Order: sequence, then C-alpha cells, then structure tokens
Amino acid sequence: MILRQTLKALLSHWRQHPVQFFSVLTGLWLATSLLTGVQALNSQARDSYARASQLIGGEPQASLSAPGGGTFTQQWFVDLRRQGWPVSPVLQARVTLQGHEDRRLQLMGIDPVSLPPGAAVAGQAREMAEVVEFFTEPGRTWIAAQTLQALGLNEGDRPRTVDGQSLPPLLIQADMAPGVLLMDIGFAQQVLGRPDQLSRLLLPATFTAPLPDAFNGRLQFKHADEENNLSRLTESFHLNLDALGVLSFVVGLFIVHAAIGLALEQRRGLLRTLRACGVSARLLVTSLVLELGALALLGGIAGVLSGYWLASLLLPDVAASLRGLYGAEVAGHLNLSPWWWLSGVGLSLLGALLAGAGSLLRAARLPLLALANPQAWHQAHARWLRRQGWVATLAGLLAVTALIWGDSLASGFVLMTALLLGAALALPVLLNGALKLLLRRSRSVLGQWFLADCRQQLPTLSLALMALLLALAANIGAGSMTTGFRQTFSDWLEQRLTAELYISPQTPAQAGELHAWLKEQPAITTILPNWQVSITLQGWPTDIYGIIDHSAYRQHWPLLESVSDQPWEQLAAGDTLMLSEQLARRLKVNIGDRLTLPTPQGPWTPRLVGIYADYGNPKGHVLVNADHLLRHWPQLTPNRFNLRIEPSAIPALLTALQARFSLDDSRIVDQARLKGWSTQVFERTFAATAALNSLTLAVAGVALFISLLTQSQSRLGQLAPLWALGVTRRQLMLLNLGQTWLLALLTLVLALPLGIALAWCLDAVINVQAFGWRLPLRVFPWQLAQLLGLAMLATLLASAWPLYALYRTQPADLLRTFAHED
Repeated sequence: MILRQTLKALLSHWRQHPVQFFSVLTGLWLATSLLTGVQALNSQARDSYARASQLIGGEPQASLSAPGGGTFTQQWFVDLRRQGWPVSPVLQARVTLQGHEDRRLQLMGIDPVSLPPGAAVAGQAREMAEVVEFFTEPGRTWIAAQTLQALGLNEGDRPRTVDGQSLPPLLIQADMAPGVLLMDIGFAQQVLGRPDQLSRLLLPATFTAPLPDAFNGRLQFKHADEENNLSRLTESFHLNLDALGVLSFVVGLFIVHAAIGLALEQRRGLLRTLRACGVSARLLVTSLVLELGALALLGGIAGVLSGYWLASLLLPDVAASLRGLYGAEVAGHLNLSPWWWLSGVGLSLLGALLAGAGSLLRAARLPLLALANPQAWHQAHARWLRRQGWVATLAGLLAVTALIWGDSLASGFVLMTALLLGAALALPVLLNGALKLLLRRSRSVLGQWFLADCRQQLPTLSLALMALLLALAANIGAGSMTTGFRQTFSDWLEQRLTAELYISPQTPAQAGELHAWLKEQPAITTILPNWQVSITLQGWPTDIYGIIDHSAYRQHWPLLESVSDQPWEQLAAGDTLMLSEQLARRLKVNIGDRLTLPTPQGPWTPRLVGIYADYGNPKGHVLVNADHLLRHWPQLTPNRFNLRIEPSAIPALLTALQARFSLDDSRIVDQARLKGWSTQVFERTFAATAALNSLTLAVAGVALFISLLTQSQSRLGQLAPLWALGVTRRQLMLLNLGQTWLLALLTLVLALPLGIALAWCLDAVINVQAFGWRLPLRVFPWQLAQLLGLAMLATLLASAWPLYALYRTQPADLLRTFAHED
C-alpha cells in the first residue's frame, strides 16, 4: 500500500513535466536503437558466415586444392578415391543471371553420394529420395528464400546465365547460405562450361594422411580452420561497428542521466515530504528504481523496433562492403532470433540503471533536511566535480599506459575509451575553470552575472555538453580518418593499377595457350604474367605472387620500406621476397629478416627486402621473383596477365579474345572498371560509419535541446531579478543565447584537439591492430570548419524554442517569481 502511494506521488511529477518524461524516453530510445541496430547487423552477418561454413558436411571441412587456386582435372578425384582417400568433389565459381547483371552469385556443385554417411547438406541431413532428386534429371538448384526473393524469381523457375546456360529448377532450402546456388556437380560443370573440372576436394576435418607422391606440387592440403576463416577475417570490421554502436549508446545515456538528475533535483521537496511521512530511504529508492525500470521498458521497446528499422536501412551497404572486401555473402533481409529482441530491452534496462545510479546514490545519501535546501544539491555537485576531475586524471593515465605498453586491438580500444572518457569527465572541470578565470577579469556587473550564471548552469548542461564533445570528437576523428583514407587509397590505386587490361585464364591448360596468343598480338606493348599460390603463414591465409623483372614494378609499386636503394634488383637476382605491410606486422618481421615459407619441396627461407602498402586486402600478400617461385612449385601456370595496350585498341583485342578463348566477363577486367569497383567498395564500406557518426551528432543535438528545454522551466527565478532591474526580455533572450553559445564554443575548442587525437588513434593504432596498415594523419581545415559550423547551427536550433518561450514570457510570470520572497 505504501509502495503504491509512493509510486503515485513520484509519477505525478512526470504529468507536470512532460518534457523531462519524453527526454528520458528519448535518451533510452536513441541509445538502445543505435546499439541494437549495430548488433542486428553483426548478428545477421555472423549467422550468414555460420551457414556458409556448414553448407556441406554440417561442420568445417578440410580440403585439397590447386596451389594457384584454379581448377584441376576430375581424374585426380578418381585416382584419390581408388587409393582410399574419402574425398568429395566441389566445383565453385561466380555466375551472373540474365536480367540480374548487377549481381554475381556463387554457384557450387557437389557430389552428395561421395559425402561421408549422414553428412548434412545446407544444415540438414537429407533423405535418400531428396538426394536422388538432387542429382537426377532435371536436377535441383537449392537456394535461400531471401536470395530467391531478391532475384524476383519463383520456385521451379529455370533462369539462364548470361552465357545462355539454364539452371536446374530452383528449390528453396531453409538453411541455405545467402547468395549461393547449390546443385549437383554434373549440372554445375554444364552451367559453368567446365566439363571434368573441379575446384577442390573435400575431406573430413579429422582425416590425416600424407599426400601421395604423385600429387605433391599439384594439390595442397588445407585444414578445416584455414578453409573457414570468414569470421576471423571480418572480426575487425564488426568490432569497429560495435565501437560506434557503444559510443552512440553512451551519448544517448547522457540524455537519460541529465534528465533523471534534473527530475530528482526538482523533486527534492517531494522527497522530503515522503520521508517526513514515514517512507524509508530504502523504500523511496526502490520506488525510484521501479519508476526508472518502467521508463526503461518503454524506451527499450521503442529502441528495439527503431534499431531493427535502422539495421534494415544499413544492411545493403554493410553486405556490399563484406562482399567486396572479404567475398562474404550476407543475407539481404534481417532474420533475428528472439534473444536479440530480449537483449535489446535488457540493454535499455541496464542503460537506465547506469544513467540513474549516480543520482539515486546521491539522493539516498543526502540528509533529510538537506533535501529541502536548494544549495545542498549544488554543494554535492561541487564535491562530485572534484571527484570527476580525479577520475578524468586516472582515465588519462590509463590512456597513456595503453599507448605505451599496449600491443593489441583491445588495448587500442582501451586507449580510445580512456581518452574519450577522460576528456568527457574533464570537460565540466575545464569549463568551470575557464569561466572562473574569465569572471575574475570581468569588470561590468552584467558581464559578471553573465559568467556567474554560466557556471550556475554547468550542473544542468554539463552532461549535454559532454555528449556534444564526444559526438564532435567522433565526427572529427572518423571524418579525418575516412577522408584521409579515401585520398590515400585513391593515390595508391593510381600508382598500382597501371595496366589497361587484366586477363585471367579459366584453366592451367588455357593459360599456356593464352600466353602464346597474347605474345602474337601487335597492339599489346607489355605482358606482365602473374603466378599465384595460396599458403598459410602462422595461421593466416596468404597469397604468394610470382612476377617477372620489369620496370613497370619499379615505377608503379611504391615501397614503404626497403633494404637498399635497389630492392627490385635484389628481388630479381637474390633469394628474396617483399611483404604487404599488414602481413609484416602480423608476422612481426623487419627488413633483412628471413621468413620460412612452406613448399612441396620443403621449407623456403628467402630474405625480406621490401614492405609495401596493400590497402583493403584481408589476406597476406607476398611478392617473389617468378623463377624462384617456379623452382618450388614447378606445376604452376600464370593465373593472370596484366596487359599494357593503347585504349583505342582494346575493343578489337577483346573481340578477338572472346572469339578465340570464350572467356566470360568476370575474367576480363579493364582498369576503369577495376578502379570503379574498388572505389565503390570503399565508399560503401564507410557508409555505415558515416551514418552512425551523423546519428551520434544528432543524438548530441537532442541532448543539448532537452537540457536547455528542461532548464528553461526553472530559469525564471534567475532572470526575473534582471528584468526587474531594467533588462528587457529581448536582452534576456540574447544573454541566454550568448551563454549557450559560449559554453558550446568552449566545448568546440576542446573538441578540436580531442578529435585530431582520436584521428591519430584510428590511423596509427586501431587501423594497425585491426587491419595491419597505418595511414598518414591528415587534417582537413575546410572539413573541420563545416563540422564546427554545423555544431553551432545545431546549438542554435537546440536553444531556439527555449529562447522563443523566454521571449514570449509575460511580465506577470516574471513578477510571480517574487511572490514567495520574504
């Protein structure tokens, strides 16, 4: 009975102050929305990875594949089966359907009969009748429901590829990975035009046996953990999204914290009355917690619903980024478990508890009589401010410690978190000190009031200003990193992509014919063949590329570090190699070190003579001389030819090339198309980052607006004496605007160095630990000016309605503030 009456009394405050009620709901809604939206994106992507890794066999599989990554003859499968190896063939390639030229699907052909008994296909063990239907005429093409819907097709349809080949009838399978077409390998060979060709041979994950001598150098063994490394490759991408989501969550909680603190301060009289009527401190705090929980439940439900909507908007860009960067297919529609919905509401409850804990603790600790004292809360805030300064100092020390001794992505995020947290906590202390210093220098009475009243507003506005500081710093840091990366990436592409055409043969046999034919074409000025072999170095997938000694590499392949003035000559003549920057960091090797490479002929230990940038490549990248590579992998054939040719001669060459070799479009790439694709992947990669940054700044603007609006209701007591002394309402409005702008401007001044420091952390720490490459720090003054102008405009808009309400205040309302003066 007492609890119910106490709750009714506390809830009556929200009827009188609906703005504060909606500010708490808004904070919880925005915080939960942004974080749950990011979680939805990551959850959908990881679910797609899991389905892809369990597409065949129900668990990760080991495999045998050609060293260069190309196809090989089906006879090798027959030979290994006869020798007792439990191999199962797979043919895998990208296809494009007629009418859907803008999307490439992954076609996979399998032999369900040779799979281990009871093995799952597309996540389920199949009945014999279903398997027979799969490989007998006309066959079946298994497809995920969301992929079928995205293509606008129906079950039973037989779409054609751009080469005119019909697929077996489409059939939806519940646990299929998105973007994949699964069919019997016989039909796949027909559709792809690759008779008797295979991409790899699957083996049980537990199978171990030495490869027969006849296949040494022809096939290489890959363990199960090497075959299914999408989760590892994309971990950093998702971790960065998580970091942005957490930052937005924290900024949203500032709104909640400010509104709850103001509500408790305004209810100090009510709290005193309830305590005087016999309500214990424990019951009072319990009632406040229940009230906060109900608000969190409402905000959490709204936040989860809008988080789902936000994730739906960002999913296409995130899916395109993962597809372009890592070759990972992610479903285009959200399919989330009930646990995600419940966890979103739980986050809102946790956030409300964190945001309100400080205010509840201060309310519980203040003496009964102090609750009625208007100065008690300000005295408590002064003590809290001193403690806040010490916590900010400790956060700064933690950031320095992480910078000096940290050597992981986790320590990088500790550095950023401590830097942002320390700066945010130090902001009210620094603002208070700056205003105090200005107050000492002020000589006019109105000026002293102006500055003193600014200090008086700090307890109310500090959290909103902290949110503004964090949002601005995040925008400056991420904007500087993104724009700098775009410029660096564009310059790098201009240097690296120098050939006009890039041709990839379909089979090793075709590579030799193609190379001989290209040499006979007079229009081609330079042919740069590339040999490729895939290996694993210290558990990380790595591609070794063999290149010839040519001046094109000296002119257009910039090196970050080299052993001497002539590294390319050493690469051509000596037993040497060059590494990508990210692989060198991962392996922790330096110029001059020797690196052990596993080969069919035994370990190979060339010396490192150069390190180069390789932006956007999640795998390791190694350059060696082609002659040296072929000594260890003598069966390799070129997998790509880079051609220098006059642009005017390209159409005629392509016509002759298609007539002679029937290469599909995916194996002929021109420079403009490759640059356009690379730039598109880059832009879509940072689309989600830009959207979340903009939303974070918008949340900070909402926080400032709500703080100013809630504060305006209690400001008449400070403004009425000035009006009584002759200051007009228009002057009062301008003074209030000046105070808001002064606090915002001081916050912006502090946000600039913090944002640049954050950009440095992203360029030199986070990027290095997450992706392996370091970017130069670039500051763009015009971008900073635009952002600061936008922040000042947001401040003006946030203060517009409270100022307008003040301008419309009637003299009677101002006089009424003196009614209870003694």
